[in-house]
Amino acid sequence: MGRPTLAIRVPATTANLGPGFDCAALALALYMEVEAEKAAAWEVIYEGEEYAGLAGGEENLIVRTMQETARRAGVEAEPCRLTVHSEIPLGKGLGSSATAVAAGIEAADHLYGLGLAMDEKVRIGSDIEGHADNVVAAIMGGAVFSHYCDGEVETVHIPDPDVGAVVLVPDRPLATEESRGLLPESLRYADAVCGSAANGVMAAAIAIGNWKLAGRMMERDVFHEPYRTQLFPDFEKIRRFAREAGAYGTAVSGAGPSIFVLTESGAEKSIAERLAGEFPAYRPIALRASSAGAAAITV
Repeated sequence: MGRPTLAIRVPATTANLGPGFDCAALALALYMEVEAEKAAAWEVIYEGEEYAGLAGGEENLIVRTMQETARRAGVEAEPCRLTVHSEIPLGKGLGSSATAVAAGIEAADHLYGLGLAMDEKVRIGSDIEGHADNVVAAIMGGAVFSHYCDGEVETVHIPDPDVGAVVLVPDRPLATEESRGLLPESLRYADAVCGSAANGVMAAAIAIGNWKLAGRMMERDVFHEPYRTQLFPDFEKIRRFAREAGAYGTAVSGAGPSIFVLTESGAEKSIAERLAGEFPAYRPIALRASSAGAAAITV
């Protein structure tokens, strides 16, 4: 292999944050890195066994995203060899597919000289993903609240969230389609109003840095969590234990199967250790929020 032409780093994300269903997400300091070099044909090489089963040619999501991003700009996507290293657990509700999309957009922008504005990147990513939570956080970093409808995206970006987190990761992955199949086709009007209010207060609390209030609102979801927690061993026990340990709040991470615990910045390691001792079915990862979104890095 030759010297990489470009390297991109993209953060993991947790989405929904309880009542922020399909609109709220937080970037986490756990990363995927993609090195790219020009080649005669498309090739994707994953380092590590967890990702080894993913497509390695033009069917790969990063490659398809690079091609689609170039196509929208009226440019031909020259083939590359991509080498991918990821710390992000695959299929565990931490935005691994959105991270791939964000990496593809950023790589195409740099390699093909597209000069994309941030709102263009966000729109392309949302179109490819079909919703604007994980992918917007992966592109922009920080905390985001997005409205995506009929191909139009509006986003509020909180760039520097000073907060910690513990992600409890189980052994088995979970397809988003499997988890979405548990959701109801409709909600009672009163329940929807209550859930919408919880999301609004949570968003405002995050914007002003009131993480205690944000954590309380995280636990008042009506849109997806009541239907998905049947998939999680000991979810309510984990929520109670985490709160007693000093956590701000607990929620399903994305569509699952991981559980997201919001903590005071600096308290994440001690809370992770306590959770590890009490719930051996999960592997706890202590993290901070990431202010950095998808970006080129020096190699």
